[in-house]
Amino acid sequence: MAKTQIYTKAFCPYCTRALRLLASKGVEVEEFDITMGGPKRAEMLDRANGRSTVPQIFIGDTHVGGSDDLAALERTGKLDELLAA
Repeated sequence: MAKTQIYTKAFCPYCTRALRLLASKGVEVEEFDITMGGPKRAEMLDRANGRSTVPQIFIGDTHVGGSDDLAALERTGKLDELLAA
């Protein structure tokens, strides 16, 4: 299964939704809480080409985007392919 990383903030419902979807697939996620900013927030901005909203999700070398983008991949059946890569 592809390495999956997600940048989140506390009390973010979109982050919770994305984490639940990934958990339902049995995905082990490396989560970075950027609630207080810091170097991980700067890292996220760089990796996500300036996108500052959370969550920002990365599967393998692919920047998926946010929760809605992840859900769209699931609806089209492409999430499983990406996770398997």
